[in-house]
Order: sequence, then structure tokens, then C-alpha cells
Amino acid sequence: MSEREPEGRSGGGTGGDGSRKARPDYLRTKSIEQSIQDTEEPEHALTRSLSALDLTVFGVGVIIGTGIFVLTGAVAKEQAGPATALAFVVAGIVCALAALCYAEFASTVPVAGSAYTFSYASLGELPAWTIGWDLVLEFALGTAVVAVGWAGYIRSLLANAGWELPAALSGPDGAHGFSFDVLAAALVLVITVILVLGMKLSARVTSVVVGVKVTVVLLVIIAGSFFIDPANYRPFIPEPKGTISGSGLTAPLIQLMFGYEPTTFGVEGIFTAAAVVFFAFIGFDVVATAAEETRNPQRDMPRGILGSLLICTVLYVAVSIVVTGMQKYTRLTVDAPLADAFKATGHPFYAGVISFGAAVGLTTVCMILLLGQSRVFFAMSRDGLLPRVFSRVHPRFGTPYRSTILLGTLIAVVAGFTSISQLAALVNIGTLFAFVVVALGVLILRGTRPDLPRAFRTPWVPVLPIVSVAASLWLMLNLPAETWLRFAVWMVIGFIVYFLYGRRHSRVTEAGTRTEQGPRGAA
Repeated sequence: MSEREPEGRSGGGTGGDGSRKARPDYLRTKSIEQSIQDTEEPEHALTRSLSALDLTVFGVGVIIGTGIFVLTGAVAKEQAGPATALAFVVAGIVCALAALCYAEFASTVPVAGSAYTFSYASLGELPAWTIGWDLVLEFALGTAVVAVGWAGYIRSLLANAGWELPAALSGPDGAHGFSFDVLAAALVLVITVILVLGMKLSARVTSVVVGVKVTVVLLVIIAGSFFIDPANYRPFIPEPKGTISGSGLTAPLIQLMFGYEPTTFGVEGIFTAAAVVFFAFIGFDVVATAAEETRNPQRDMPRGILGSLLICTVLYVAVSIVVTGMQKYTRLTVDAPLADAFKATGHPFYAGVISFGAAVGLTTVCMILLLGQSRVFFAMSRDGLLPRVFSRVHPRFGTPYRSTILLGTLIAVVAGFTSISQLAALVNIGTLFAFVVVALGVLILRGTRPDLPRAFRTPWVPVLPIVSVAASLWLMLNLPAETWLRFAVWMVIGFIVYFLYGRRHSRVTEAGTRTEQGPRGAA
């Protein structure tokens, strides 16, 4: 007697056909067909309104934050000198490897959830839960930390205008006793309202803000190019100077495991710097979470993902060339290198422009991170791994308003009481973990479902995904051991939630159980 899956919902081993021996329920995959069919349920269907331009704007909006004004000079001073431009190229190539894998998945499985949805179709339910839980943490912490950073810039601009907020309303960084960062919380709440009111409105707001941000970046590049002294580029690749090391949990994991200590400057320093500047690219993967709300995802998702990454790489390289040309890399400051470089050349006006651009830029970063988190949460809820009540969409606006309001409120509270500290490193390891899962998923789905129509195909399979996995793992190993420890604790909490709730309420598991019981009952 055959074990046939009901209407494409997967329960078997390879793609939902049920022709092989069934996997354990926590390794059941969800068929691509069922994932797409779930997007058509009236109560759980998102509105398709985004174009390739909207997706590209989202990508640029979330990638470019304060890093373009701060990280470029800091890395030049401490690790690579003028060769920081090459470090950005190396990091961009690593991201491009992952982006090509994301592009294939997002065009083949145009469903909300990004890496969570992709891994559900290829690796199974427990791996999918693991990556989904990881993304929820990544986007939540990212949103909170960015909101706090934005509030800091706004307080600085207000102070320049003669306005001072009370210490009790300036967050933990501004007071010793009880304090709540009212600006950070307010930003998250306003963004939550915009996201609830519809994706097209969110796209319009993002387009305007990204336009302002890119204009500021281009202004800085063009203005700075007039103050470049070619002598500052010599030597372009400085002589090696030493190693980066730590002790105990602050040391990179690769140092504790193998005794390897990354060096600064020289050719090897370029790759050491690439591991740092890589994190300036974090965010392009958020574009994939909007696949279900894209009018033509098969065509537009690859354009949006790869287009935004290319634009940001060019801007990062240009800014790094300008900042190391304006001032000798040894004299750059770490906290505000580009602004101070303008001051050193006698043009302090541009320092204010940079602060304005950073504040504006962080607004879109915060919005798109919250967008990504709400879509992953929505997808997990629709699959039953989280309470289904949070996967209802608004009858008028077509957005997952319940999950958006819940997450926005929680993050606003976290942002109000959070001090920017070591939490940011968790965002980095979470993103790299997602890169690894997506690259592996491309390999697995090519083997298990070669019949799937793929509007975009990752080139050079299996070599490219394998190289992507290796590059991501290398960068993960360069993170401090304490980051790995915090990440492991969060994953353990996730496993507990999954086995206590998600596994019991999973729609895929329930369908598989009905399929197995049906033939036995008939017998």
C-alpha cells in the first residue's frame, strides 16, 4: 500500500512524494508546492505590491548604516591601511557567493521567511526551526541596537541645537539609575505603525529615506575627492605589524581551537580586515523575506538581492578610497574617522552632514530589520511552529499585523532599556549561520528536486555553494568564543520551545500523522 501525501504537504524524505521511507517527524520537509499553496489561503495571504526597484531600495536601505561612515576609517587605521578598499572587495565577493544562493531559493520558493522557508524545503523541520529561531534573534537584536544608535545621533544633533533630554529619558548610556531611551522606543513604534499600514507605504517611505542617505554618501565621496593627497596612499599595502589576539572567551574561536592568530596589515591583513568589514554588508538577505510580497518574484528577487549588494560594494569601496586619501591612515580616528578627516582638512561642515546622513540611514535599517523579523515570525506561525494566531493578515492592509505589533512592542521595550554592548556580535554569527544553511539547501534541493522550475540558477554548483559555506565558516571562526557561547544558549532555548510546542502543533507533522494513520485505519 502506498503512502501518499495529501495535496502536496510533505511528510516523506525527499520532496513530499512520500515514495521513500518516512523521516522522523522533526526531519520532515515541506514541499515547495505546499509552501506556495499556503500563500493563497485568504486569511494568511500577503499582498503582492513590490517591484525589483523596491527590493533594491530595501537592500541598500538596510545594508548602508553608520558603518559606511565609521567602519571604513577604523579598519584602515587598525588593520589594512589604504588596502581597506581591497578588503571591501573581498568581503563583497564572499557576500556575492551567498547572494547567488539566496537568489536561486528566493526565485524558486517565493514565500515569506527567507532562510527558514528554504531550509524547511530542503533540510527538514528541526533545521528550519533552528534557522528561524536564529533569524528572530538576529533581527530583533539588530533592530534594538540600531534604534539605540539612531537615538544617540539624534541626541547629538539636538545638543548641537541647544536641546538636552533629561538623563532619565536618554537610556542606560546616559544615566546611572533608572533610565529609558524614549527616542529609541519611539522610533521602533513609529516604524511598527508604518509596517502595519502596508508594504507599499513602507516601500515609499524607504525610497525617500534611502534617496536622502545615498545623496549624503555621494556628497561625501565627491567632496572628499577634492581633498585627496596621493602621498597618503603610499604604501598602499603596509608592512605586516603583528597579530590580533585575545584571552579566554574574548579570543577568536579559531585561536582557541587551532592556535591561529590573525595578523594586521600586509596581504594577510586584507583578509583579516575583510572578516571585519563583512559585517557592513549584513542585511541583503533580508530582501529575501519579502519574496511573497513581490509582484514577479522569479524575475525581481535576484535583481533586488544582487543589485543592492553591487551598489553597496561600490559605495563602500569609494568611501574607503576617499577617507584613506584625505588623511594618512595612521592619523585616522576610530570613532568618527570620516568626519574627523574633513575637520583635519579644514571643512567641519561635512562632519554635520555625515551625522545627519548616519541618523537618516539608521531609520531605514531599523525598518527593514523589523520587516524581516515579522515575516520570518509570520512564516513560522503559519506553519504551526508558533501560535497560528500571529499569521493572520489585516483584511484591509494585507500585512501580518498581529506579529508586527507584538514584535514591534517587545523590541521597543528592549531598545528603551538596552545599552549598545556585545549584543551586536550575535547579529553577525546569526547571519553567517543563515548563509551556511542556504548554501547547503541549494545543494540538497538540486539533488532532491531537479524537476523544479528555477527562474534563476546559482552558477557553478556544487563548487560555488561549497566555497560559500567554507567562507562563512571561516568568518564565524574569527568571532569571539563568548559570542559562540551566547549563540549556543539561545539555540538551547529554541530547542526547548520547539519540542514543547512547535513539534506538537506543526502542520507538516499533523498532515504526516494523518497520512500514516489513514492506511492503517483502512486496513
